[in-house]
Amino acid sequence: MKNLKERALEYHKNGKPGKIEVIPTKLCSSADELSLAYTPGVAEPVLEIDKDKEKAYEYTAKGNLVGVVTNGTAILGLGNRGALASKPVMEGKAVLFKRFADIDCFDIELDTEDPQKIIDTVKLMEPTFGGINLEDIKSPECFIIEKTLIEQCNIPVFHDDQHGTAIITTAGLINASEVAGKKLSDLKVVVNGAGAAGISVAKMFVKAGVRIENLLLCDRNGVIFKDSEDNNSEERSLFAQDTDLRSLEEALVNADVFAGLSAAGALKPEYLEKMANNPIVFAMANPTPEIDYKLAKSTREDVIMATGRSDYPNQINNVLGFPFIFRGALDVRATKISEGMKMAAAKALASLAKEPVPKEVISAYGQSFSFGPNYIVPKPFDPRVIEWASVAVAKAACEEGLAKYPIKDWDLYKQELKERMKKHWK
Repeated sequence: MKNLKERALEYHKNGKPGKIEVIPTKLCSSADELSLAYTPGVAEPVLEIDKDKEKAYEYTAKGNLVGVVTNGTAILGLGNRGALASKPVMEGKAVLFKRFADIDCFDIELDTEDPQKIIDTVKLMEPTFGGINLEDIKSPECFIIEKTLIEQCNIPVFHDDQHGTAIITTAGLINASEVAGKKLSDLKVVVNGAGAAGISVAKMFVKAGVRIENLLLCDRNGVIFKDSEDNNSEERSLFAQDTDLRSLEEALVNADVFAGLSAAGALKPEYLEKMANNPIVFAMANPTPEIDYKLAKSTREDVIMATGRSDYPNQINNVLGFPFIFRGALDVRATKISEGMKMAAAKALASLAKEPVPKEVISAYGQSFSFGPNYIVPKPFDPRVIEWASVAVAKAACEEGLAKYPIKDWDLYKQELKERMKKHWK
């Protein structure tokens, strides 16, 4: 049997190179249809949009089109490989947007590390898209880019490495704490990894109910504390504690939660042994976790474990987030993706994991699942995710006054989502 490298390269090379193509949605097989698709008929929607910019959502693909934008400086597990090398990842994101939420995408790789150039370029492209998914941009530049674009753009801008990871991890934490018999407000939490994902996870944990004084943020040098040399950004300073603890090992003594967004092997078995009863471990470094799943289980039978991998229970996979978050945001023409919309998605995913799984999940994975230590987040191939997460996001946008096109009939919207996705679940 061929190894993963051989199979992956063949997958991307065979047939048409890459993973995406553009397919027209209207017929153009006669002279009459040609005159409608282009000149002279195309002048009519141009004039309508010129009079009312919102008409672009009626006459163009803008309302269902997301730009996936990167410069390739922080490719998951691979680091800075540049804009061109990031293209397979961005095409992959486009596939997932389409497969799980029927959203069309253009992948855009920008050959610059200058955050202002990225900001200017994306801002200039705003008329093209209904939303922007920022991806694989290193910190701290990613914070600056996203914050500025949210302020300047009137469409949703979402950095998935930060918020997608945080949303799924928070859904997992809500359920893992319940399985462990602990309250969020009582948890002692250690987040290892102070980059974009780690800081976003820490922020969302606090919004979910973890007390900030009970959360320690660590980087490769250990605990980030008051007056630390590593306390060198606004984001890090939010979590700089007044503590004598310095190493990750010291931080984990009696800790309830380890959330790793760092490097392979960072969580040693002897560190895990020092954690509290029913420890919750999110080892999300890819492709090799902070601690191997089997090693963690052999070290502590009571560990509640999640990783970023699909071959172990409880995969923390961003595909549970970004397609459905954008689906809900696009469907109400949200002007932004708010903290409330993100938390709504996390809570919806946590709730769905408590429901009996449908036959589609059993078929996709060859087994059934039930809420407990080995099933704290839903599976991506659960067709109900779009109904739960997208509806929750859309409702939150409407409640917060961020929807330019509020939904009136939620039952009808759920049915429309089901109908929309039927072709993808055949």
